[in-house]
Amino acid sequence: MIDRSKPRRTRSLPLSPPSSNSETLIPILKMSRKSLLRPTFLLALVLLLATYAFFNTIFNSTTSNLVAPTKTDPVKIYMYNLPRKFTYGVIEHYAAARGGSSELKYPGNQHSAEWYLFSDLVRDESDRAGSPVRKVLDPEDADLFYVPFFSSLSLVANPIRPADGKDKSAASSYSDEDMQEELIQWLHGQSYLKRNNGRDHVFICQDPNALYKVIDRVKNGVLLLSDFGRMRSDQASLVKDVILPYSHRINTFHGDIGVEHRKSLLFFMGNRYRKEGGKIRDMLFQVLEDVEDVIIKHGAQSRESRRLATQGMHSSKFCLHPAGDTPSACRLFDAIVSLCIPVIVSDHIELPFEDVINYNKISIFVDSTSAVKPGLLVKKLKKIPTEQILEYQKELKAVKRYFEYDDPNGAVNEIWRQVSMKVSLINMMINRDRRIVKRDGIDCSCICANQTEPDDN
Repeated sequence: MIDRSKPRRTRSLPLSPPSSNSETLIPILKMSRKSLLRPTFLLALVLLLATYAFFNTIFNSTTSNLVAPTKTDPVKIYMYNLPRKFTYGVIEHYAAARGGSSELKYPGNQHSAEWYLFSDLVRDESDRAGSPVRKVLDPEDADLFYVPFFSSLSLVANPIRPADGKDKSAASSYSDEDMQEELIQWLHGQSYLKRNNGRDHVFICQDPNALYKVIDRVKNGVLLLSDFGRMRSDQASLVKDVILPYSHRINTFHGDIGVEHRKSLLFFMGNRYRKEGGKIRDMLFQVLEDVEDVIIKHGAQSRESRRLATQGMHSSKFCLHPAGDTPSACRLFDAIVSLCIPVIVSDHIELPFEDVINYNKISIFVDSTSAVKPGLLVKKLKKIPTEQILEYQKELKAVKRYFEYDDPNGAVNEIWRQVSMKVSLINMMINRDRRIVKRDGIDCSCICANQTEPDDN
């Protein structure tokens, strides 16, 4: 009887050279192993390919049902064919109130983005090659709806005092508040504003006071504005809205970079006394107006002021940009197209196109508290070496096209690109609105989920 509790003794392999029998056996064993490996390898390969085909089929069938556009799909935008009084009619009232000519021409001002965007979408689609958005003529095909009301020009269309000796009836018959109300009434008659709670609508209100009477009734949409100075946090945000550059009011500098022709250290020309955050201006005047190598002048908007400002910005290394009535002002963009390095003293400023422009490479930021300390600002600027000034100018030259509204690859295209990037968020909010259960109190789960119902009034 065999005792199985004891372990078997393993035989040690001989250390001596193998016999002739073992030499014959080794090739046979190798051949057996190879013949066994072939079907095993083929089986594993077949299983791997089958697994890939299975998951690839599932993935393709799932993604083919998604409604979000691919990267190559252009965002489709429909521009409302508003009654004439909301577009060209505003220009006509503006001109008539000032005794102007009958020529239909948008007046040059810092809020002319509304004119350039409107003009772009009026053009034939064949002339808009390269645009980030595609204009459609059928609203049912649209991803977005653009409302081309000239809201900024409407705000100033009726001057307080019409030109003396002219017919005052044209001025007195125009009311911006009435126009805002009539716009909302007209939009409600089109059905599309209410369809998605207004979220897929784009409104331009570049002047800080534009659309002020109806802003709560359009705040669900994408707002095109210059800053948030007059907006509440539930009305506007960087999440859903787009910051626009002002139209520059002085001539673009077409020369090369360099410091030889820029004799002044720092330049500013503008209103000294402003409201709210613009009070910083008077404080800056007090510490800078008698400093050597600094030009700081009080000046209102006029043709002569623009000529002097052009001359000053084109011949200075740095241009001061203090806050105005709101955090932003057109002088920042005047400085950029002048290759005059902006010195920004505006603690709450928002800047356009920050996903493609690093403003630290083209401007200098100084907090308001430090800027008004005597000597600090000038000392800081004088310490910047020529090599760094030239680098700032080089970067300014590279990005200034983004602030040119008449450049084919400039501000207009960049604004539409920024707008098109909101579509995914808009679709998410629309779908969320459709499924969400009504909640008590304020819904703070999303910065732009203010759940505003469009007003029929």
